[in-house]
Amino acid sequence: MAEPLGYLMMMFHAHLPFVRHPEHEEFLEEDWLYEAITETYLPLLNMLEGFERDRVNACFTMSLTPPLCEMLADKLLQDRYLARLGRLQELMEKEIKRTEGGPFNAAAHQYRNHFKLCRELFEQKWGKNIVQGFRHYQEKGFVEVITCCATHGFLPLMVTESGVRAQIQIACANYRKHFGRNPRGIWLAECAYAPGVDRFLREAGIEFFFMDTHGVAFGSPRPRYGNFRPIFTPSGVAAFARDAESSKQVWSSEEGYPGDIDYREFYRDLGYDGEYSYIKPYLHRDGVRRNIGVKYHRITGKVPLSDKQAYTPEWATRKADTHAANFLFNRQHQMRWLKNVIGAEPVIVSPYDAELFGHWWSEGPQFLNFMMRKTAFDQEEVQLSTPPRFLEKHRRHQVVEPCGSSWGDKGYYEVWLNGSNDWIYRHLHASELRMHELAHRFPYPNPLQERALKQAARELLLAQSSDWAFIMTTGTMVAYAEKRTRDHLHRFNGLYLQLLENRVEEPWVGELEWKDNIFEEVDYRVYG
Repeated sequence: MAEPLGYLMMMFHAHLPFVRHPEHEEFLEEDWLYEAITETYLPLLNMLEGFERDRVNACFTMSLTPPLCEMLADKLLQDRYLARLGRLQELMEKEIKRTEGGPFNAAAHQYRNHFKLCRELFEQKWGKNIVQGFRHYQEKGFVEVITCCATHGFLPLMVTESGVRAQIQIACANYRKHFGRNPRGIWLAECAYAPGVDRFLREAGIEFFFMDTHGVAFGSPRPRYGNFRPIFTPSGVAAFARDAESSKQVWSSEEGYPGDIDYREFYRDLGYDGEYSYIKPYLHRDGVRRNIGVKYHRITGKVPLSDKQAYTPEWATRKADTHAANFLFNRQHQMRWLKNVIGAEPVIVSPYDAELFGHWWSEGPQFLNFMMRKTAFDQEEVQLSTPPRFLEKHRRHQVVEPCGSSWGDKGYYEVWLNGSNDWIYRHLHASELRMHELAHRFPYPNPLQERALKQAARELLLAQSSDWAFIMTTGTMVAYAEKRTRDHLHRFNGLYLQLLENRVEEPWVGELEWKDNIFEEVDYRVYG
């Protein structure tokens, strides 16, 4: 194959906070996981299955964060997901009959077929643990799975080196548990970098990470190729910077593809539209109307929700095909121009939240499937790649010290540190220092002390999740985010005091191990 004009790296960041409540028969926030499995993760696995079957020379990078891997591998959550999926399948059998002869029947059939496929993939092909699916396709070379900070902790706002080190080392240990080897790359939580973080990445054996555009573009010295070639940090870790043009073309609901009139409307759902007595058995036990994931309307245009028109799956599929061709066409032209300007093959990095594809943008997985197949079969100018593939072929790059940055609003740290959430940090910092103290005080604990120390590490890690500060900023589910932060801090400090006073209460430790069972393999000594 001839040398391409340039390389396209698609990067999908799959993350959800650790939400698991065995103390309740059902829990509303667990729906975040079930929706993502049905609408994003299983469609991506189905796409990968097609690549393997049809021998498509396509690849992409995907982060599966440690909390997400732990939830996907958890038997309780697996069984709860299957129960939810079963209710949706039961509902769609009714919907096929109810909508017969009407404008929604084609969409009803599509949903029934999709839920049937989800069950086959989830239960039969992957034995309820879809992490094994991504591991399989990584070993086949279709996807490079990378890790993330242990609980999506926001590294630049941590106060100790041991706290930063622990988020990275515990993430790597968890990756080894699920994927059988060390991770080669990492997605820093919220794409947030501060100078010096690369030392801890190198220490953990990480070879590359991703940054937002300005993190590299404003580095020192200024990068010769801008954000269109990777750079090496002073510690020798490669950094790949986001391309704003290709990213915006996809994720923007105003200017990008997802806002097209023929795509499915996210905000119109059968959970609200259905007759209450009919839909109630498929809602939560409280009976409150909520989205259930069955949506029969298309975007239509800038009209009120009540004026949205019926969704036609065939139209949406054709649009996904057209938009995939347009995306590839634009990358070809972008690479031709860039190669003339920089004098080298450009690397265009397009990172997205994975849940954009399928959950927010229903046709997103179809778009990806069309686009990657067109890239593989219809042209030779653009080559799909992953960071390890590129770095193995191109070993010399400029050394640059990146600047502090994130991919949040305004590009720095304000989303995670502002008047709505700043109160959490004095408590997180105090707990971080206390965990460092515990690791030094108890180098040789007895079995019960070791259980308490491991659980203290889990509680601190869960409190540090950047999701809670983000939710407080956005104003959605704030009460839950505040409660989770306070609960984990309370549990951590209770364990801290019991350990210092030599009065560890086994029943309480056991209860916390049952509730917050993340990271069975955790080593509290990384805080030392």
